[in-house]
Amino acid sequence: MEFVFEGIVFAILPEQSGTSARGEWHSQNVVFEMQSNSPYPRKVSVKFFNKRDDVARLVTGAAYKVTFDVESREYNGRWYTDVVGRRVEPKEAAQMAQPQEVSAPFVTPEPTPAVAPMPTEEFAVPTQSAQVIDDLPF
Repeated sequence: MEFVFEGIVFAILPEQSGTSARGEWHSQNVVFEMQSNSPYPRKVSVKFFNKRDDVARLVTGAAYKVTFDVESREYNGRWYTDVVGRRVEPKEAAQMAQPQEVSAPFVTPEPTPAVAPMPTEEFAVPTQSAQVIDDLPF
């Protein structure tokens, strides 16, 4: 089963390579930052196996559509899970490939009412005599 997400390239990690019984192999992880409704962006590391050309085209800071699988394997009684990239394409190219729906004619939006600026507050800096309460659970 394949999954898809859109993300921005955060980091391209160094390539790893080796030789197995089936021949030479190349693996490279790319960290993507996914935008979500959460105030904190999520990062996910995607492994590209024998896809040197695909990884070479990636640009840090650019948006891409990533198609991937999730695979798990057992080694010495422990389980390891990988996010394995199958395809990666620029977000703009992915949008152009999708058929465009006919939309309603453009309607000029109503102007938004002016909002008064929010007052700024000065935050008090605790002094040495003030007691600091640390209620964090960690």
